[in-house]
Amino acid sequence: MKILVVGGGGREHVLCWKLKQSPRVSKIYCAPGNAGIAGVAECVNIEVSDIKGLVDFALRQKTDLTVVGPEDPLNRGLVDAMEEQGLRVFGPRASAAALEGSKALAKGIMAKYGIPTASYASFESLSEAEEHIRQLKSPCVVKADGLAAGKGVIVAMTEEEALGAVRQIMGQRAFGSAGDRVVVEEMLIGEELSVLAFTDGETVIPMMPAQDHKQVYDGDRGPNTGGMGAYAPAPVCTGEIYSFVLEKVLYPVVKAMAAEGRPYKGVIYAGMMITDQGPKVLEFNTRFGDPEAQPVLMMLKTDLVDIMESVIDGRLKEIKVEWQKGSSVCVVMASGGYPGEYTKGMEIHGLEDVPQGVTVFHSGTALKDGKTVTSGGRVLGVTAAGEDIPTAIAMAYRGVKAISFEGMQYRRDIGQKAVGRGRCRLRKGDTPL
Repeated sequence: MKILVVGGGGREHVLCWKLKQSPRVSKIYCAPGNAGIAGVAECVNIEVSDIKGLVDFALRQKTDLTVVGPEDPLNRGLVDAMEEQGLRVFGPRASAAALEGSKALAKGIMAKYGIPTASYASFESLSEAEEHIRQLKSPCVVKADGLAAGKGVIVAMTEEEALGAVRQIMGQRAFGSAGDRVVVEEMLIGEELSVLAFTDGETVIPMMPAQDHKQVYDGDRGPNTGGMGAYAPAPVCTGEIYSFVLEKVLYPVVKAMAAEGRPYKGVIYAGMMITDQGPKVLEFNTRFGDPEAQPVLMMLKTDLVDIMESVIDGRLKEIKVEWQKGSSVCVVMASGGYPGEYTKGMEIHGLEDVPQGVTVFHSGTALKDGKTVTSGGRVLGVTAAGEDIPTAIAMAYRGVKAISFEGMQYRRDIGQKAVGRGRCRLRKGDTPL
């Protein structure tokens, strides 16, 4: 079968890499792809925002399946447009993708259906948001309502920081139209957890629990990014927590979306905070996380094509999803200055020197004069699996040390929260681990 993967980041590279392992797949296209993806798929020069161009390409090539990676084309209605042409496509329709496209919508659904989350208020007026913050007198989190590539969330410890955040988002338009509305939330304290799941709208099969590292610097310092690294499984996810997320978050939100006239198919991602009061939802994403997809999909044993087709056909309950034993770690190598301004076009050295057992997934790379160069903020996701988390960490960082480019930056503490916890302590039947 022929598959089109939409996107050009690390998530799409690991999707192409995993899909290529299926004996059912004869050809993979990726639009637009990147320098690394070109090694496993044919890159097509179509941007993810070009809905008509992507549909026309899929029709012309008679693709058997399209897999949509990023959130932007999902919210633009790519799945809707492809389904209207009779094409098979994996991902939620626009009405369901709005769960990520509007934080205010997501918070409203959680409040209506009793899904645990932080208290919040949303505003379309800068002055009203400012007045609310002045009355809070406590730390809070300020979020741009729309899509901001993972960067539209600002943790404000003081009133001045919170006021500066809403002015940056709504006044200075730092994230464009994503800042037409802001959500101001109670700040949750605890440890983060990412639980992704496949769903066909009725059955929900969670994946191996993971933990992302959002802040740019070691020790969870600095501004939020799209993710500086991840590992799976995350031992903060005990059996009790795993069951809670499945029964109180994932199943309820899928049922809620159906009740709201927004039937959901694809991958749903619950970003959780494990607080002293129990697990609470930070956000929902409507696609594979990046970089969580890298370690999670590296550990997937079941044919991904089989899973995706069962989701499309509404027969997910017939599939048994199995996982490799052990752990996987992904360390993101980023451009200097990221998540702020950064320089592109830096030649990447050492990719051929990465030790065996380490896989480098390209995120922001391009080919220039026969050389691989940087072309984005997050450049590479150096990923390795091992019998346990410490082994996987050591392998991944051996890969990182082999690679260099001017201005590169990366966190040196990916996975350290897991060290000493041991593997996930999950009861039999709780999890697909």
